[in-house]
Parts: sequence; C-alpha cells; structure tokens
Amino acid sequence: MKTVLVTGASKGIGRGIALRFGAEGYRVIVNYNTDRAGAEATVKAIGPHAQAIQADVGVARDVARLFAEAGEVDVLVNNAGVQTWKPLLEVTEAEWDRVLNTNLKGCFLCTQAAARNMIARGTGGTIINLGSGCNKLAFPNLVAYTASKGGIEQFTKVAAVELGPYGIRVNCVAPGAIEIERTKQEAGDYAGTWSRVTPLARVGQPEDVASVIYFLATAEAGFVTGQTIWVDGGLFSKPHWPY
Repeated sequence: MKTVLVTGASKGIGRGIALRFGAEGYRVIVNYNTDRAGAEATVKAIGPHAQAIQADVGVARDVARLFAEAGEVDVLVNNAGVQTWKPLLEVTEAEWDRVLNTNLKGCFLCTQAAARNMIARGTGGTIINLGSGCNKLAFPNLVAYTASKGGIEQFTKVAAVELGPYGIRVNCVAPGAIEIERTKQEAGDYAGTWSRVTPLARVGQPEDVASVIYFLATAEAGFVTGQTIWVDGGLFSKPHWPY
C-alpha cells in the first residue's frame, strides 16, 4: 500500500485531496497545525488507513517529526497555506513571515524531507505543490500570499530538475476559484460571483483539484515533471478586454 502525505488536510482543498487518495486505496497521512477536530474528521471519513499528525510545516523540527512519524512516503502534497488580506503598505513583518514560512518555507522543508526519504529507499516518488492564480496574475491585497505562490512555482521547477535523476517528479497545481469554507466567506454569493467570470461558468470544487493531483501521482503522468497545471475553468487564461 502506497502512502500519501497531505499537508493542511483538515479542511478545504486539502481534505478533498486526502479523501481522493483514501478512496484510491492509499494510506493517508493527514497533516494539520491547529485544527485537530477537522483532521480527525478527515481521518474518520477515509477510514482505518488514515492517520492525523500535527506539525507546523514552517518549523524544521516539526517537519522532521512529521516524517519520522509518517514513515515511508510515496507521494507528498504540499497543500498547507495561509494568507493575509491587506494592502502592501499595511502588511506587518510578522504577517509576512507567517505567510512565507507556512506557504513557501513549508513547501521547501517538506519537499526536502520527502525527497531524502525517497532517495534513501531508491523508489522514486511524486511531489505536488499547490500554486494559485496569482502564479500568473497580481492579486491586490495578497502581496505575501502572491509572493509565496510565485516562489512555489519556481521552486517546483528547480526541484523537478534536481530530483529528476532520482526518479522523483515534482509538479505544481494552480487552482482557480474553488468553493471551500474559507472562500465562501469572501463574498455573499461566492459561486455566483466567480461563475460569471469563469469560462466554464461555474466555480471549482475540491474534487476538481484532487482529481488532477491524483493523476499527477500516477504512472499515467510518468513523463510529466516541472509543470504548472491550471485547474481554474479557464479563469486565468481569459484576458480583460477594454471593449
């Protein structure tokens, strides 16, 4: 039985990813930082082959413990992420550090730990990092988040090049407007608001993202690495014409 470790899997897209891998027969490590109840609910929904492990992915000692407890990992999904909604000139150093530590540093630390695990076993493996629409476009009021996700895309490319000789594939999946607990709070009618500007005329669900991530983890994607795959219904391919 293969093992997948999904960071930030207590809710939202992370939970959707964990559920998909669980349904496909994987042993699932459900990482969380503070939402223990959410992680336990995810584990319960998956069944006996799931395990919740607390760790702050932005802290090296936590990541070392996470992988020690997880054991052999075949697939890593770097999903954990936070954001601060503020104009550039109002973002504090602490807020910047929190976002970059969780999103970008966490991706680095977990990738490094997973790759060492995979190399030591000589089995190869797959790492999928979560990007965002702000990999391509500027997101006002999300400067730290945008910086972290842009960094993740470039980090993915370097990791793919360096880890390829070990049989480790590294890709990035960039979701568009996905309806989860957090995004529903952004607008009174989140689905209606974003459906109007998305070419496929709907918002995405966690299952849409999970399906692409699962594909990237399979042999069907065995020659795909260093890529960013957009799961956005065409949202960020659509230009804003002035007429």
